[in-house]
Amino acid sequence: MKGVGKADHFFLTGGTGFLGSHIGAELLRRGHEVTFIARGDRHLSAAERIDRILRWQGASPDDRRRARVVVGELTAPGLGMEAEQRRTLQGTIDQIVHCASDTSFVERQREQVTAANIDGMRNLLDFAAGSGCQGLHHLSTAYVAGRRSGLCREELVRDPAFYNVYEETKCAGERLAWESCRAAGIRLTIYRPSIVYGHSRTGRTFRFNAFYYPARVAHMLKKLYETDIRDRGGVRAKEMGVRIERDGSLYLPVRIAVQDGGGLNLIPVDYFLAAFFAILEEGEGGIYHIVNERAKGIEELMGYIGAWFGLSGLRPCPSAAYERSSRNALEILVDEYLEAYGPYMRDTRAFDTARAGPILERRGIGCPELDYAVFSRCMAYAVRVDWRVNLDGQSPRSG
Repeated sequence: MKGVGKADHFFLTGGTGFLGSHIGAELLRRGHEVTFIARGDRHLSAAERIDRILRWQGASPDDRRRARVVVGELTAPGLGMEAEQRRTLQGTIDQIVHCASDTSFVERQREQVTAANIDGMRNLLDFAAGSGCQGLHHLSTAYVAGRRSGLCREELVRDPAFYNVYEETKCAGERLAWESCRAAGIRLTIYRPSIVYGHSRTGRTFRFNAFYYPARVAHMLKKLYETDIRDRGGVRAKEMGVRIERDGSLYLPVRIAVQDGGGLNLIPVDYFLAAFFAILEEGEGGIYHIVNERAKGIEELMGYIGAWFGLSGLRPCPSAAYERSSRNALEILVDEYLEAYGPYMRDTRAFDTARAGPILERRGIGCPELDYAVFSRCMAYAVRVDWRVNLDGQSPRSG
């Protein structure tokens, strides 16, 4: 291993989030000591929240007993810990893994996103600089690349423009981490995943955004109009041009704008986890993309959605032609639901893997194809849990 010992003590932020909880559970399985920083909520203490998420992740009783939990708040000075507690903890840490972030795209939430992704980063970096840690492992996103096309390299982004506040603040966080770790002599590794969905073999997840959102909208419309047709004579359905076809499918007259050569860059969480730990163990610091070599075309995903949910009438339309044409009422409704995800659905960016690729190739780690079988497993799980977090009936807040 290069810089990571077999029994290192890890300090982990974002341990109640989707990727952070996967990383935390796997660190424990691999024999590491892990201290989670978390806060309580109205229902559970910080320790109870961590124990619940580790149970969902399948962590053994022995692993859960080895997990330590400190109560804290990333956006508070000193991480919200008492000075003596903080100093004691700093003296024992070998590695820090920073997964906590606010993933909202919405501009009206800029203040809270900035607090989590920039102010929180500053507080963590102050904590790291005062510790004896050897390495900081920062979970960023491939989309710090911002508004650009073509190849995006594994390097700090220069002169960027962004689609949303999430991209902007994650990019700023990378720069803060780079400067601070260089000054403190801490090895920094930045992991940039693309869009992560559920487990490719089981479909399990507790996060139903991004990749899931278009499918969820389709499922919602299907239930809405089938109920209208069955119980109210289809008055609303007729207004929208919706009908039941002879083959039993529900016809939705909806065009989706697509970009030639564009699509969603999607990776399953099991691939992300394998790639993360390969880089953690073999990487020598720097920036690494964890992405799919091939974006998934929206045309393919529309076909999967139509086949799985029994829908017809969904049609891809070139973006330029779509913008010039008038939209029907149903298309206006769908556009409103999918507005935040539009740039990612028509994404033409490609991501360089010059640093990550050789490590993953040596380990025999490849990204599973999102074919119809994998898509079906993910949809079956999502529908079974009704698109809701399935953790003792409650939804955990982001890390």
